[in-house]
Amino acid sequence: MKALRILRNYLCYCGIEKEDYNAVKKGAYISNFRIWRILNFLMTGVFAAFFTDTMFSNTLAENRIPYLVALIYCVIVTVLFFVINEESIVAQLLIYLSISVLFLFGAVISAKHPEFPATTFIVFMLITPMFMIDKPFFMGIELFAASVIFLIWMYNVKTYDIWMMDLVNAITYGFVGFFIHVVSNSIRIKEFVLTRKINIQKDIDDLTGIKNKGAITREINEYLEDDSKDKGIMFLLDIDHFKKINDTYGHDFGDVVISRLGVFLDDYFKHGEIVGRFGGDEFIFFIKNNDDVGAAIKTAEDIVSGAADCVEMPNKEKISVSIGIALYHGLEKNYSEIFKKADMALYELKSTRTAQYKIYV
Repeated sequence: MKALRILRNYLCYCGIEKEDYNAVKKGAYISNFRIWRILNFLMTGVFAAFFTDTMFSNTLAENRIPYLVALIYCVIVTVLFFVINEESIVAQLLIYLSISVLFLFGAVISAKHPEFPATTFIVFMLITPMFMIDKPFFMGIELFAASVIFLIWMYNVKTYDIWMMDLVNAITYGFVGFFIHVVSNSIRIKEFVLTRKINIQKDIDDLTGIKNKGAITREINEYLEDDSKDKGIMFLLDIDHFKKINDTYGHDFGDVVISRLGVFLDDYFKHGEIVGRFGGDEFIFFIKNNDDVGAAIKTAEDIVSGAADCVEMPNKEKISVSIGIALYHGLEKNYSEIFKKADMALYELKSTRTAQYKIYV
């Protein structure tokens, strides 16, 4: 069973587990897009040079039409690569189309020289799989389909002995190209996995396991900078009398309080909210796409109640927290502007001690 699992992973998920693949495939697709954008730009230059050469060389003149068609295609696709969304499925389909066009071009060149075994087509079978990260069986289908179409086409073009050489080469180098694709995929995808793990470690608060200040700041800024987003709620929480807890029970217990509060907040927010530890005994959580006062109050009350029960104090008392709240209506465009409002609400709350949460007005 272990061998079958390993085989499945290599054929379907580039040699890693499905969960890891799904977590990094977005980055892999973006990498494909950027690589093929550059390749299409280079291919445009190459085919432009080849087409120009056909004007001055009788030897190359017979390939003028294939070079012109390839040039026009590359120009169109290069323009599209600067227009379409790099994360979209259309971008991935366009890459596979470019690979198919290269195979087609190799077949056309081979058909114009029926006295020789295919060379350009075979070279493309070996090279193109190296520049595409995707589930390997998709590339296997691409290589198989290209080989079948090529061999059917060449059967009526080439002599039988040359066609047989093409058949052997297509089978052999098809497998070699697929093997190269699997190996290069597994190497490149593992780089994405490693990078993701490093980024996660960089963004995680060691004590609580939730986001740290840097990650919170970056993610909230990204949200506020999006002109299509004009609703949000920021909560700034700190633990009441935390210094007294440290002085009475020691800093180790203070760390336990912070850690368990972090776990509680992480468990409570499960719908894409930004949750993290700002520093010391302060936490920030930000709800996206919602600026309803009632929702803000309900959340604050839930947090106040849940925080009191998440830690068992040695003297059986309960911890209490204070929460400053700022509603986002699309006006603030950076983290510090809305943070100041939540911080002012928290400061006024602690000054008056009339409640455990306050909304900035």
